[in-house]
Amino acid sequence: MNETSNLNEYLYKVLVIGVTTGKTSIIQQYVHGIFSRKYKATIGVDFALKVLNVDEETTVRIQLWDIAGQERYGNMTRVYYKEAVGALLVFDVTRMATFEAVIKWKEDVDQKVRTKDDKPIPVVLVANKIDLVNEKEGWGKTEEEMNQFCKEHGFIGWFATSAKENKNIGKATRHLVDHILKNDIKHAQNGGDGFNLDDEEDVEKPSGGCC
Repeated sequence: MNETSNLNEYLYKVLVIGVTTGKTSIIQQYVHGIFSRKYKATIGVDFALKVLNVDEETTVRIQLWDIAGQERYGNMTRVYYKEAVGALLVFDVTRMATFEAVIKWKEDVDQKVRTKDDKPIPVVLVANKIDLVNEKEGWGKTEEEMNQFCKEHGFIGWFATSAKENKNIGKATRHLVDHILKNDIKHAQNGGDGFNLDDEEDVEKPSGGCC
């Protein structure tokens, strides 16, 4: 917190995880405003930084950690997850096998990283590549089914996104950031140490009512 300017500045580490689901395209679209079909599979981990002006007094810098899918069951995920305060878990609506893998991903995150209050970090479920789905036929899951899935598995929300069309990526991330901020402020009010830049160096409803 910058007391002289009355500006609250936060730095948060956010995981972006999934296996061949377009997560790198999501990050590139969100951070740089570009889309390409030529991204190679992430090896290990990659990073990107996004600055959000939440309101006139609050700025959030998000470190987006693009975690390689093949690392899911490896010992390195614990290292990559360390100090993360939230996650975007991405699956591909055109490949339902990636949706079936979501539960194992969520369990992996819940086991390996916790909030300062020893609770699971907030995770938003991202249904990507919605632009490739026939609107009439859908992609196999109804909104009600997705809402129930979120409730059962502890997601704070879900969004149908398109990296190509830049659809709902900003909304999904802002929804996650809002929950992270609430956790941070609540922890500080309860006597814990808030996590802001000095310590370390319009909120949207989700596309499903699971919150």
